[in-house]
Amino acid sequence: MAKLKLGPIADDRPVKLTIELPAAVHRDLVAYAEVLGRETGQAVGEPAKLIAPMVERFMATDRAFAKARRNPQSPLDSKG
Repeated sequence: MAKLKLGPIADDRPVKLTIELPAAVHRDLVAYAEVLGRETGQAVGEPAKLIAPMVERFMATDRAFAKARRNPQSPLDSKG
């Protein structure tokens, strides 16, 4: 089985946000939670708990964001 980018979900005090997801993204989130539960042997429960670690992982691996964070005077490239 392929190694997923997320590991077990940490229990942390959250800040509540309300977001809307496209139905396809929600279906993929549910599927990801199922696969992650099988891989880690730990049921995810609520798939919404995956969103924070996914966003955290995304930001941690975004090189442009890391560079801009180290040098706040340098704006991010607006090309996307």
